Amino acid sequence: MTRAARVRALLALAVLALSAYLALTQPLRLGLDLRGGTQIVLETRDSPTTKADRDATDRTLEVLRRRVDALGVAEPGIARSGEHRIVVELPGLQAPEEAAKVLGRTAQLTIHPVLPGPADATHTTLPDASGTPLPLGPPSLTGAEVARAEAQFDGQDGTGWFVALDLHGRGERAWAALTGEAACAQPGDPARRAAIVLDGRIISSPQVDTSVPCGTGITGGSTRITGAFSHEEARELALLVNGGALPVPVETVEQRTVGPALGAAAITASAQAALVGLALTAVFITVVYRLLGALATLALACYALISYAALLALGATLTLPGLAGFVLAIGMAVDANVLVFERAREEYHAPRPTGGRPRTLRTALAGGFRRAFSAVADSNVTTLLAAALLFFFASGPVRGFGVTLAVGVLASMISALLITRVLAEFAFSRKAVQRRPRLTGLAGAGRVRTWLMGRRPDLMRHRRRWLALSAAALVLAVSGIAVRGLDYGIEFTGGRLIEYTTRTPVDPDRVRTALRDVGLPGTQVNTSGTSELTLRTPQLSPARAATVTTLVERLGHGAEKQRDEHIGPTLGAELRRGALIALAVALAAQLAYLSLRFRWTFAFAAVAALAHDVLVLTGVFAWLGKPIDGIFLAALLTVIGYSVNDCVVVFDRVRELRTTAGRRTAFPAIANTALLQTVPRTLNTGLGAAFILTALAALGGDTLTDFALALLVGITVGTYSSLFTATPLALACEGRG
Repeated sequence: MTRAARVRALLALAVLALSAYLALTQPLRLGLDLRGGTQIVLETRDSPTTKADRDATDRTLEVLRRRVDALGVAEPGIARSGEHRIVVELPGLQAPEEAAKVLGRTAQLTIHPVLPGPADATHTTLPDASGTPLPLGPPSLTGAEVARAEAQFDGQDGTGWFVALDLHGRGERAWAALTGEAACAQPGDPARRAAIVLDGRIISSPQVDTSVPCGTGITGGSTRITGAFSHEEARELALLVNGGALPVPVETVEQRTVGPALGAAAITASAQAALVGLALTAVFITVVYRLLGALATLALACYALISYAALLALGATLTLPGLAGFVLAIGMAVDANVLVFERAREEYHAPRPTGGRPRTLRTALAGGFRRAFSAVADSNVTTLLAAALLFFFASGPVRGFGVTLAVGVLASMISALLITRVLAEFAFSRKAVQRRPRLTGLAGAGRVRTWLMGRRPDLMRHRRRWLALSAAALVLAVSGIAVRGLDYGIEFTGGRLIEYTTRTPVDPDRVRTALRDVGLPGTQVNTSGTSELTLRTPQLSPARAATVTTLVERLGHGAEKQRDEHIGPTLGAELRRGALIALAVALAAQLAYLSLRFRWTFAFAAVAALAHDVLVLTGVFAWLGKPIDGIFLAALLTVIGYSVNDCVVVFDRVRELRTTAGRRTAFPAIANTALLQTVPRTLNTGLGAAFILTALAALGGDTLTDFALALLVGITVGTYSSLFTATPLALACEGRG
């Protein structure tokens, strides 16, 4: 074993040991869509006196943190996102309306003297609980002077639930002065009252007792807020007062709730899909590449460990799309192995140089790794660009897909270029393996390669026909978009999506009729399976949402809410704009990178093929009536990264052949040879990913079915376009250039 091989082996062992240590000692953070709970995204707004800048948002976050702690939710999370947004995660909370109400209230508490005489326009006037307008003086106290608020019950004098306030510092003196002045008014006079105002509404206006001396007032620094409160109302008011007032108002722009059963089912389904997909992929590459395929399967298991450990080290939260990305990256990890194995086969079967040594298994393997490195690096960089765009432009759980995809790409390079190489070098150093070269998978060129090299079809002879076929696919896709339109999800339009599991099957037409009767005629009703019901409607108030839930429970003889998502209209427009920006930046970034690594003609052809793939995939979803949502955006950007991989592999081979053949060989002939040499890799990689995606579509549950379908369509179209769209376009550009 050479010194370089020993270094690689030690490095591989160190990576695996560190990964195993992290996997055994660090807990994995699951997103709310996997463990159940509520996520609320709040956005700060300017007030008449305060601008909602970064400092105001930070102070608002601290107030919200105190309120969240008082809710009693286990392991809550609260963090600022950008300059104006605050993300609150409440695991296990299935009643988000009350939490959103508590978190979203400004809670500006003030206590005012009530002025004598009738109300007029010169003073602030607010109605009390009975509707009588009360003229109020300037506030004597604010919530800042309250040391502690506590909900208490008084059953002796019939007061019921009330909120006891303990004042401190200036609050004690101000309260004594306020009540001392009010005690000088006659009993029954409104001026003998003190008005307690919360967010511009009088919640209590008690009259000072006749036992309180005029001018002295109530001393001791304590009082109570009464108002026929229920237990929950008194508890909520005490929570708000203790938490303090928000420096600036906030608005709920996004709210997601997932039931624990749905999250557990998603984990089980994704795990089954991963196991089945991995098993099918392992069988496939073992049959095609024999010993090398078996070693690659072992390396894929190591890849899974490394990816998992990397997520733990980063402290990343695993979401449902992220879990799908983890499974998908297994198929993408096959790509690097296939690239290396195909190049190693070519090296083994290449003509022996005049006077040179005969090629052995070990030299062919080393040549395969050396020659495949540039294609592996370029293809993975393009996928990382797509993952980065997902992280910066997507929102919610889809952003987790970008993180997982990026981790998976990096881990796949370690798996293929380091671990697979260490295992293969060790195996190929055994004499038993050297005596049986057919066992390794390198001795046979492969059926596809043998057939292509024997017949050597001229695929670029009819390149105009291939471009015409691509144009026809574009016309069909654009027709679907124009005729059927795009069904944007609530991420891009705003609105409310609620998913129920009913006890008995429900006819969707009955639900539509019942919703129309209660004033919700525009609600979209869809069923999945026998007992799953999904409702999508524009903005819905908490009262209307409760009415809808009651209606579904009645029609379904019982129902359980599995998912509840609310996206504000401003956030929907922002996400829609962000999706278009992400798509444009993705194409521009691929164009810039490919222009640096290849010729501009190659870059233009590849990006044109990517635009073709995007339009065709969008058109297919338009014809099928599938939603265009955040999950689709994740699939679309992944297809861009995956499709450009195929173009990179072809163009990398064209560049290599052009360097060796020189300018005397016609460029169409070079391009055709490059296609014939890379078709086996393209087909084997596509089949490896197809096994994973088919397992996701069949076993991943309703949430991941559309995701897997989009990727299956995208990879199929991308495989075609890399061969029969990008390459003919590159030939046309080279001819004009």
